[in-house]
Amino acid sequence: MPTIVLIWVWVCAYLNCVGWTLSALHQLNAGGYAVALLLGFAGLVVWWKKCSCVGGIGEMDHSLSSSRPSRDNIHLQKYLRRFRRAFPLAFLVLAAMAFLGGVLYAPTNYDALAYRLPRVLHWLAADRWHWIHSFFERINNRSCGIEWVSAPFFALLKTDRLLFLINFVSLLLLPGLVFSVSTRLGVRARVAWHWMWLAPTGYCFLLQAGSIGNDLFGAPFALAAVDFALRAKISRASRDFFTSALAAAMMTSAKTASLPLLLPWAVAILPSWRLTVRRPLPTAAVCVIALFASALPTMVLNVAHSDNWAGVKLSHAGAGRTLVLRTGASMVSMVTQNLVPPVFPVAGQWNAAVVKRIPEGLESALRGVMLEAQAYEFSVSELQMEEDAGLGFGVSVLLLASFVAAGFMRPRGSLSNNSPWLTGVRWSPVISLLALMTQYDLSGIARIATPYYLLLLPVLLAGTGHAGLVRRRWWRSSAFIVFFIAGGLLVVSPARPLFPVQTLLAGMPGHGSSSRLRARLEEVYRVYGSRNDGFAPARAVLPPGLNVLGMVTYDDPETSLWRPFGSRRIEHVCPADTAADLRARGIEYILVHEETVGQWFDAPFDAWLKKLNASVVQKIPLNLRASRGPLDWYLVKLN
Repeated sequence: MPTIVLIWVWVCAYLNCVGWTLSALHQLNAGGYAVALLLGFAGLVVWWKKCSCVGGIGEMDHSLSSSRPSRDNIHLQKYLRRFRRAFPLAFLVLAAMAFLGGVLYAPTNYDALAYRLPRVLHWLAADRWHWIHSFFERINNRSCGIEWVSAPFFALLKTDRLLFLINFVSLLLLPGLVFSVSTRLGVRARVAWHWMWLAPTGYCFLLQAGSIGNDLFGAPFALAAVDFALRAKISRASRDFFTSALAAAMMTSAKTASLPLLLPWAVAILPSWRLTVRRPLPTAAVCVIALFASALPTMVLNVAHSDNWAGVKLSHAGAGRTLVLRTGASMVSMVTQNLVPPVFPVAGQWNAAVVKRIPEGLESALRGVMLEAQAYEFSVSELQMEEDAGLGFGVSVLLLASFVAAGFMRPRGSLSNNSPWLTGVRWSPVISLLALMTQYDLSGIARIATPYYLLLLPVLLAGTGHAGLVRRRWWRSSAFIVFFIAGGLLVVSPARPLFPVQTLLAGMPGHGSSSRLRARLEEVYRVYGSRNDGFAPARAVLPPGLNVLGMVTYDDPETSLWRPFGSRRIEHVCPADTAADLRARGIEYILVHEETVGQWFDAPFDAWLKKLNASVVQKIPLNLRASRGPLDWYLVKLN
């Protein structure tokens, strides 16, 4: 497992550096990626042969214990035998279900379709990274970690169907990393073994394993950064130190919300700092790679093109009341979003009841520090989906119950790794999570905290009572209930249902409350089923051979309009653009939603058409979000 994780970390860091390098050379295209991947593969082969000759791979795979003998010939049969046991087998089944969903269905993650994939397509169309002309800020100011790993798929294969493999690999890396980090931070091996299979079945991990969200992508890097830092202290190997640094860099590049997790990494890597002076030239080279693999390039470009390095407004440190309110609201949201049942049909009534019980003064104060209504009204959803799921009901409840139950059991021995330094590493993720909560003012905090959960496990599982607890019949039965609930959620997931949806809905009664439920389910599954290509009806009415299409968009699944990838270019139309500006960019036709113009252009739709001397060619009803229903879009032509 350490070798596989090491390769994954270096490959992802290499692809991030390749993306920026090819952009600087204006060669961000299929040819540039073909050369870069061949060079990278050659380097991997040379490294593998070198490590095999000196026994480095075997030493790394067995570095958990210095007394354990190195074994070079580990057969596949040994790994398969592990999955005969109930816990690994349950995880394997869930992983297979997630994989099947990714194979059967095109990706539907809304954020990815709205700005993460389109930004890659914009860059490839220009042969380089560039600040995209748009008033939709997220298409420019978010970190680029998963985008640079996704770019070769578009450049070489012209498809998004295989992108889910990035997250699927991330899921498969979690069990081994959970075990390694947990045992190094004082968790008993028996306890860590059980939780290494349970914890990755959190809904934020499983639901994104067949998807293209970027929350799961950062979780293995957060664990690997700490794991290899702890290994480096024992092995004194530069390889472990360098891999830890690259994993920390990729963690920030995956999502800037993970920046506070640099604290546990810094505490873990501190005892090994002298390794940096042992080999100065390789250290300098790795530092350069780490910088370009991190969120730093995006931060610098955000400062150059906007007024904020983070892409979002941060709270002022001196605003004590604001920080307390925001942290408290985030804590409440974290608890409610993680403890809500996976299927919660009465979510609407629950949300209404919660709003009524919030004191008016408190609601007004929260409204001033939280940007979204769902954040200060503590709303929950009817069904846990990848867009908002956190660790989830099953794992959260069992983890809390285990923590309480272990506290009442007689201690059996003392903690083996209880030095002040390890205690600091173990508790530092708690400080990181609190730091995140002081700044986060949107809804969905449970999903945003995805990279944090597994690093928090040692704090709750280091107690000595857990070793006896995992043997109890009630605990093991509860664990299998957690597996079962997670599997059920994968089956009914609107993004990738693993059951005959239409057959089941056709059998539901067509009257009364059942009729309303049936209509709601039909709407949700239909919208998710067509979201990957939601703009297909609009694309069907475009003039033949149209290579450039203007679009007025804010948070719409733009990716669909680029299909087939490489056939046309989408150009965003902004409020200040004139007809002459648009013609100079080769834009003759514009796809626009009337409400977007009214909200962002400070002018009625008809006035905007008159300003551009444009006319409506066709009206196209599109259903892009189940919560909003069909909306009218217009194809407009400049006269």
